[in-house]
Amino acid sequence: MNDKRLVHIIDDEAAVRRSASFMLKTLGFATRTWEGGTAFLKEVRHAENGCILLDVRMPDIDGLAVQQQLIERGIAMPVIVLTGHGDITIAVKAMKAGAVDFIEKPFDGDVLLAALEHAFERLEKSADALTRAANADLALGALSPREREVLAELAEGFPNKTIAYDLGISVRTVEVHRANVMTKLKARSLSDALRIAFAAGLGSPRT
Repeated sequence: MNDKRLVHIIDDEAAVRRSASFMLKTLGFATRTWEGGTAFLKEVRHAENGCILLDVRMPDIDGLAVQQQLIERGIAMPVIVLTGHGDITIAVKAMKAGAVDFIEKPFDGDVLLAALEHAFERLEKSADALTRAANADLALGALSPREREVLAELAEGFPNKTIAYDLGISVRTVEVHRANVMTKLKARSLSDALRIAFAAGLGSPRT
């Protein structure tokens, strides 16, 4: 298995694809090139996870439209857009839509490397979040339906008395369920239990 970080290069100009691929390989990245947005979108569900280097001006489908399609399909690969001179307005739109960065052609290796480091940092954080969510869902699977209801109420910030009223049970019963939740989740404190609840999508994290 290739453990190099992968960059998908999407550009309709063969010369740009070749030069970018060569530069990235010399910097230690793996690359896969695509001759346009349509070709990439057709295969994206089966494409290896990585960072996307995306030209904004392509004849088949422009970069902003590709980016929108990725968002609609729930593809979380970070995007760096390649722009020509005078495309700042387009670059700003791409950034507002979630692009990590934009680079003007012809691009400098150091500038590209800095943007990619930022992009892969975002990718790793996203992967960590998905792992935490999956682990949290697994942990919550050990709870009974009532225990899960109690945890959901705790995650909304409600005290035991309010939870008891909402669920039609006694405060003492809430306390028993709460203790069971802590034991099953192996939580040392309420904050530990809440972190698991938030990661699984219960309640609203307090900031």
